[in-house]
Amino acid sequence: MSSCVPKLTTTLLSHRLGALFILIISFVFFASVMFYWRPGEDAEGQLYSVLTQQRCKQLLPHLPLPMAAGTPPPPGNVFFVETSEQTNPSYLFTCSVESAAQTHPGTRVVVLMKGLANGNTSLPDHWGFSLLSCFPNVEFQPLDLAKLFSETPLAKWYSQSEHRKEPYFFPVLSDASRIAIMWKFGGIYLDTDFIVLKNLKNLTNALGLQSQDVLNGAFLSFKPKHKFIELCMQDFVENYDGWTWAHQGPHLLTRVFKKWCSISNIQQNMSCKGVHALSPEAFYPICWQDWNKLFEAISSSELHKLLKNTYAVHVWNKLSYGRKLEIKSQALLAQLYSQSCPSTYEKMKKDSEE
Repeated sequence: MSSCVPKLTTTLLSHRLGALFILIISFVFFASVMFYWRPGEDAEGQLYSVLTQQRCKQLLPHLPLPMAAGTPPPPGNVFFVETSEQTNPSYLFTCSVESAAQTHPGTRVVVLMKGLANGNTSLPDHWGFSLLSCFPNVEFQPLDLAKLFSETPLAKWYSQSEHRKEPYFFPVLSDASRIAIMWKFGGIYLDTDFIVLKNLKNLTNALGLQSQDVLNGAFLSFKPKHKFIELCMQDFVENYDGWTWAHQGPHLLTRVFKKWCSISNIQQNMSCKGVHALSPEAFYPICWQDWNKLFEAISSSELHKLLKNTYAVHVWNKLSYGRKLEIKSQALLAQLYSQSCPSTYEKMKKDSEE
């Protein structure tokens, strides 16, 4: 009988330890449930938040994402604009926004799209929206052009329906939108075919040269209500020509800058009255005539040397669209995707293997 006592004690002790283990596990589970579904709060909304976090961790495993609401980013937004009705972001579009979000973690990156309906809080079912929504500083908003142009010299121009028959109406509409945004809100404007390499917040009242004597508006950075942008809007209307390519874009900016500085060639004075024309290597290291170089192999050292003084690379999508890119190659563009928008790059690789 005495020999049974230690066995019985051991058995009871083991059962107690097992029960204690089960109790601890149950407590942790209950605490987790209470944390995510606290009484009095919207259980459906909290479940959505948890699922969103899980989805984003799968899409962006390399990036820590503070999903909880925190201090709002400081002023100085980065703007992208889509003036067509399209709501199916391309790889390049998604890469542009991702690269801007990565290099500007403390700044709102606002994507204005004409195809998004006003008052509709849900985004279209597309992988690009799902991926970009995981960045806490990226937000999508509908583009209301009539509202954007209101109280500017561009309002009357936009109300004239005959312009919609012009061959370059959508590029011209984009040209008008960017200067209206700079005038009303200030900040940074970027075309959706830019891959951003560096933070742009130290560039103020600046735009880039695409060649020795032609400015391009694919990148703009201005304070709101700046006189230079006001002159651009006035020139847009007074010297309007919707039938000549680039007349309302690069040529407009070039005309206004030369008047602003009282020069005949921009190389004479690249900075005057507080406005700065940045050299081509800042945003256009590959000129439009050489766009094919984006698809040619280049060593890492040569790429570093080429982009040493570059803030962002313009991909010239109007020319390069449709050209097949070998995703896993050493092509210049493939390396830019890999380094500057890794989540988009992973999606591209996965799609290419299917």
